[in-house]
Amino acid sequence: MNKHKIKILLAAPRGFCAGVDRAIEIVKKSIDKFGAPVYVRHEIVHNKHVVESLKKIGAIFVEELSEIQDKSRPVIFSAHGVPKSVPVEAEGLKMTYIDATCPLVSKVHREAENLHKAGNHILLIGHKNHPEVIGTIGQLPEGSIDLIESIKDVENYKKTKKNIAYVTQTTLSVDDTKEIIEKLRIKFPEIKEPKKEDICYATTNRQSAVKNIAKLCEMFFVIGSRNSSNSVRLVEVAKNSGCEKSSLIHSESTTPYNEIDKCNTIGISSGASAPEILVNNFISNLKEKYEVEIEEVEIIKENIIFKIPKKLN
Repeated sequence: MNKHKIKILLAAPRGFCAGVDRAIEIVKKSIDKFGAPVYVRHEIVHNKHVVESLKKIGAIFVEELSEIQDKSRPVIFSAHGVPKSVPVEAEGLKMTYIDATCPLVSKVHREAENLHKAGNHILLIGHKNHPEVIGTIGQLPEGSIDLIESIKDVENYKKTKKNIAYVTQTTLSVDDTKEIIEKLRIKFPEIKEPKKEDICYATTNRQSAVKNIAKLCEMFFVIGSRNSSNSVRLVEVAKNSGCEKSSLIHSESTTPYNEIDKCNTIGISSGASAPEILVNNFISNLKEKYEVEIEEVEIIKENIIFKIPKKLN
């Protein structure tokens, strides 16, 4: 029996970004240097496969420092960043800590601080309860930052402070954020802006790559975790770019073969915290059932590398 033929358009760039690469490397190098176990506060990156593989070599994941039994062991802060109170708490407990915050998230932290020091009240465009948002809000004294999640929030926002400025979470939808910023500019023409936009290069590139091919696909799959903001945004981008049947493939997903049977062309990408092995596994499963032709569509070459903290070299 002849297999059904499908064409896969593979988005590039996809998968790990420099910040994720660096964070994972920090955990591995910490285990090499200090031995196991090392503790990691919050998932180092939002991907179950990555977390499980690091657990196997000696990483123990906790949500708060108070959960750490042996305070003589080092603790690593996740790539999403932490409130200022966390390193202060670690110092109070005399703990060794290594900060794996993505440098592009740290840039937003510094921006928020500088804008605050210049006398501005900060509006943070982002998603409530996301660890990156919690970390950014935690850089400033309580009450210094208000969260803006949607255009509706902009419409309802009543300015109480004379000077306001905005910063954004790094993993948002480029298009949605643009609309929110435009609304803010119209409502508050005097609003201060970051010197450089905050949405990170990897988020922008992955969304552009998906936009580029989604309109050519009958179905689109994003490999990533449900709690990964950038992966969830990629699904939204694919839908908004013309592929209504777009979905997230996470650790508990079942592949919708009945739907794929009806397709000639499907698209695949992966979130910035999803390892390439998950993409390869997904394609291997498709190859067992279909005759597959793969075309990788690359919109830009990424060659950014972030340095590891000196104390681990």
